[in-house]
Amino acid sequence: MKQIITALLITNILAGCKTEKKEAQESQVVTDTIIANPILDGYYADPSIVQEDGKFYIYATKDPWGKDDLAFLESSDFKSWELKELNWPTKEACTSPTSNGSMVWAPSVVKAKNGNYYMYVSVGSEVWAGVAKSPEGPWQNAKEDNTPLITRDLFPEYHMIDAEAFIDDDGQAYLYWGSGLNWVNGHCFVVKLKEDMITFDGEIKDVTPENYFEAPVMIKRNGIYYLMYSDGKVIEDTYKVRYAMGDNPFGPFKEAETSPILSTASDSITYSPGHHTVFSKEGQDYILYHRHSANSPESTDLLRELCVDSLNFTKDGLIEKVKPSGIAPF
Repeated sequence: MKQIITALLITNILAGCKTEKKEAQESQVVTDTIIANPILDGYYADPSIVQEDGKFYIYATKDPWGKDDLAFLESSDFKSWELKELNWPTKEACTSPTSNGSMVWAPSVVKAKNGNYYMYVSVGSEVWAGVAKSPEGPWQNAKEDNTPLITRDLFPEYHMIDAEAFIDDDGQAYLYWGSGLNWVNGHCFVVKLKEDMITFDGEIKDVTPENYFEAPVMIKRNGIYYLMYSDGKVIEDTYKVRYAMGDNPFGPFKEAETSPILSTASDSITYSPGHHTVFSKEGQDYILYHRHSANSPESTDLLRELCVDSLNFTKDGLIEKVKPSGIAPF
C-alpha cells in the first residue's frame, strides 16, 4: 500500500512539473510574440532611427531634459539593445555666441543620395548639422567653420529646435523644424536643401498646420505628403501626435479628420506620447515615440521611455488611430 501511495505521489509530482514547464513554455511563447513597450530600459526621448546592414540604430535625447551628448543604441533584432557612444554632437562642440544653455536634444539622422549620413540635432536651442560615413560615425560638424546650421536668433519669436530631414523619392532633401516659446506659438518651417545637405536651396517657408506645436515629421505615401507633429505640453497629458496632409513638401497642409492619432490613454499606461519618427520594415509602417515613464507623470524633471507601435492607413489614405500595444518581432 505504501508503495502504491509513493508511486502516486511521484506521478503527481512529475505531472505537476510537466504542467509548470508547459505553462512556462506557453508564457515564453506569448512573450516572444510581441515586442512590448517600453522597448528597452532607460530614459530616452525624441528618437530617430536608421536601418543599415541588418541592424537598427536609434539616436535619442537622454533624460531628464538632455545631457552633454546623445543616446546611441544598436540592435540586430529590435529586442536586445546596446548603448554605445558617439563622438559628436556634444554640448561643448556645439556651442556658439548665440546658443543658450539647453542641452543636446532631438536628433534626426538620414542617409543622403550622396551616400553620407547627416544628423540634424538641437543644441543650445540651435540646429547643428553633422556628417558621417556610417551610422556609428565618427561624426563631425558638416560645416567647415563649425557653426550652427540654424542659429537661435534666426526667427527669435519662435524656438529653433526639432529639425527633421526628409528625402523625397527623387532624392531631393528638405529640412523641417520649429517649436514655440513658453509652451505657445509653435511654428513649422521648411527649406529645400542642396546636395551638400547644409546649403539652403531657396527661401525658408512657414508651413504651420492647424494645432501644430513642435517635432515635425514628414512621410510620403502614394503621392500624399503627411506632415506629422506633436501638440500640447510635453510635461502634461496634453501631449499628442497629430498630422496634416498635402500634395507637395511645402503644403499647404490640412489637418486630417483622424488627427490626433496618438494621445494619453484612459488607462494612463500611455501617458504624454509624442515627438516620434516613422520607419518601415517588411512592408509595414511603425511609429517610434516616447511617453512618460510611470516615475514621472506631470513632472518637469522628465523621465521618458521609448515605445513602438504599428502605423496603419485606411483605404482612403488616412492614418488610423494608433493602438498602443507593442508589435510582433521582426
